[in-house]
Amino acid sequence: MSFLREKFRPNGGPDGGNGGRGGDVVLKAVTNLQSLADLEHRRRFTAKNGNHGEGNSRNGRAGESVIIPVPCGTLVFDSESGEGIADLVEAGDICIAAIGGRGGRGNKVFASSLRRAPRFSEKGERGEERLLRLELKLIADIGLTGLPNAGKSSILASVSNAAPKIADYPFTTLSPNLGVISTDVDSVVLADIPGLIEGASRDRGLGISFLRHIERTRMLVHVLDLSSGDAETVKHDWCVVMSEMERYDPELRGRPCIVVGNKSDLCEDLSEKSESLAGFFSGMGMEFMAASALTGKNIPELTKRVIDFSREHPRPKGEIRIFSDVRVLEMRDLQQGAAKHKIQIVPTSDGGFRVICPQLEHAAERYDLSQSENTARFTRLLRKYRVEELLTAAGAAVGSSVSIGHSSFDFYPDND
Repeated sequence: MSFLREKFRPNGGPDGGNGGRGGDVVLKAVTNLQSLADLEHRRRFTAKNGNHGEGNSRNGRAGESVIIPVPCGTLVFDSESGEGIADLVEAGDICIAAIGGRGGRGNKVFASSLRRAPRFSEKGERGEERLLRLELKLIADIGLTGLPNAGKSSILASVSNAAPKIADYPFTTLSPNLGVISTDVDSVVLADIPGLIEGASRDRGLGISFLRHIERTRMLVHVLDLSSGDAETVKHDWCVVMSEMERYDPELRGRPCIVVGNKSDLCEDLSEKSESLAGFFSGMGMEFMAASALTGKNIPELTKRVIDFSREHPRPKGEIRIFSDVRVLEMRDLQQGAAKHKIQIVPTSDGGFRVICPQLEHAAERYDLSQSENTARFTRLLRKYRVEELLTAAGAAVGSSVSIGHSSFDFYPDND
């Protein structure tokens, strides 16, 4: 609230500027992150407030927004309702997680031919507060799947630039590893999906937390351990993995794939076993090759096959997919039902009363009740909605605590 005071213009009129709007909290997909691990340590993000309006009709600067980098492939859900908000696929995709509040209006806005010197201003609105759940589905071209200790990490390291942890025991890989094959046209991204066991689709072992990473891949490389037993044992291993993927998502059955029998250097009956497996997978329309990540057998052929597939099936460009625009629906419903909305008086546990009415709650939030004219405006609004009569009917006595939105006051009815 401000009035112009200059030489020769002692009563220059109201010149209070508006406050700046608050900053937004924004999620942005970037390429230099591969996990959501950074958000484990910091879970609360707050944007800056807008600056105050000033005299001489100067509006306040808008608050600085907070940009939270997340990896490509991040799904955003409302934690309370479970509704999907956005799917951030491509680098640069953004989602406004929480919108900053509108700035308060200065007293210059309220000047009119009838009210030439308004001695009140408004406070800014509160910004949104939202609790979100983020889920990552890796953006990878090729997914390596198989039972634990089948040698997926070794295959990944041999065909790409990845350096995953490799050891001879189950569940060495506890999080997806990414590798990149650089070509003259594009880069091919491979994901080593942690080992699946029977019952993974029911959250056994490492569970479905990693099955979701298979969904975005364009081709699967099934890695089998040729040293695990005879040909029938190897076939059973493949059936276990396929069964769990089908239970999770039936569409994965038709995903293009290559079956790689790893650890061929440990097989004494390699030719007989390879012939049996090649016939088995050929009957299903799948390509099979025996390889060894240790000796490099057939690794160049596998790399060439992966590159050729990526060239024949280029990566589709993704878009932000809004699952449900929850906020717009809520605002539309509120506007349509505003005229029919009834005021509710709800007794509270401490003996007070809460007035529930969107129009009154919004006014209580905006009006600066430390200014006498704003207090008079708010009082007129309470009379318009007959709040005093409703409180008396609900049993409110003199001195009872009454809350409207975030504002609280004591009840002193006008007896005139």
